[in-house]
Amino acid sequence: MSVTDGLMHDKGADKGAAELDRMDEPLPPPTGDNDPALFSPLAPWGGAAPPAPAWFEEAISAPHSRNRVTVNGAAIEWLSWGDPGRPGLMLFHGNGANADWWRFTAPLLARTHHVVAPSWSGMGNSDHRPAYSISTFVAEAMAVADAAGFTAPFTVAGHSFGGFPALGLGARHADRIAQVIVIDSPLGALDGPPRTERKPHRIYPTLAAALARFRWSPVQPSPNPWATDFIARSALKPVDGGWTWKFDPFIWAHFDHSEHADHEGLIRQVRPPIAYMWGERSALVQSGDLERIRRILPGGTRLVGIAEAHHHVMADQPLALVAAIRGLLA
Repeated sequence: MSVTDGLMHDKGADKGAAELDRMDEPLPPPTGDNDPALFSPLAPWGGAAPPAPAWFEEAISAPHSRNRVTVNGAAIEWLSWGDPGRPGLMLFHGNGANADWWRFTAPLLARTHHVVAPSWSGMGNSDHRPAYSISTFVAEAMAVADAAGFTAPFTVAGHSFGGFPALGLGARHADRIAQVIVIDSPLGALDGPPRTERKPHRIYPTLAAALARFRWSPVQPSPNPWATDFIARSALKPVDGGWTWKFDPFIWAHFDHSEHADHEGLIRQVRPPIAYMWGERSALVQSGDLERIRRILPGGTRLVGIAEAHHHVMADQPLALVAAIRGLLA
C-alpha cells in the first residue's frame, strides 16, 4: 500500500461475479523471511505511538459509545457511532481482532449511517465462552442489532473471518438484512478455520515489549504504523506480571468447525444482495483464490478490488475502504 489513501477501483461495478477476466486478478503478496519490518513492525518505535495524520486523530476521537449486551451468558461489547435514526450498518472484525479495529473508519461511515461494531465472544473486551460457533456469533450480532434499535433492514460488512457470520446473517435473517458486504474473506478455502492454538498467551513485562511482538496474520507490510500501533494496543490488556493478548487462545480448539465447512452451501442460502471486496495484494485472495471465490458467488455480485491493500484493508487503505463501502451503500 502507498501512503496515499483513496486508491480504490471498482472493477466489478458493471460486471457480475462470472464476468471478470484475468486482468482483474490481484498481485502476489510480498515475501521476506525474517524481515523485521514484517515480523516486528512496531519494534522501532519502542512503545511510543507513531505520528498520525490529522484525519485519523479526529476519527479515533469522534463521539461513540461502548455498550454491552448479554448473549447466552456472555457479555458482548459493541461500539456505536452516529444518529440512531439513520440506516443501520454493522461492521464485523476478523479472527483475533476486536471492534476497535473500526475506530478510524466507522466515524466516516457514520455521516450517513448509524454504525455499530461488536467484538465477538472470545475476542476484544467481550467475555470468553467454553464453546464457539458461527451460530453463536450470528446470535450475538442479532442481539447487538436489537440493542442498537435496528428495526429496518440493515447492511452488514464482515472482514476476513467476520465475513462468515455476515453471510450467516444473510442466510438466517434475510428479512432483517439489506446487503451483505464480505471483505477479503477466503471463501471456499479448503484449509478450514485458523490453526488451533492450545497454550495460554505469553505475558510480556511491558507494553513496549508486547507491542514489539505484534505482527499481522497473515504476515504483511505495515505502511501506516499509526494504524498498526492503534490496532495492536487495542488487542492487549494488562494482567499480573505485564501485558498479554485479549483474544481467547483456545477459541479454535473449542469451535464447532462443522458449521464453517460448507461455504458454497452457506452462500446459496443468502437472499440479500452480496458484495465482495478484496485487497489486491492480499495473501488470502491471490489469483487462484479469486477465481474460486467468484465461481461460488451468485451472479450479480458486485466485486470491488482495493488497490495497494493487503489483507488488513482497514489498516492499509482505510480511506479507500470507506469510499468503497460508501459506494455500495449509496
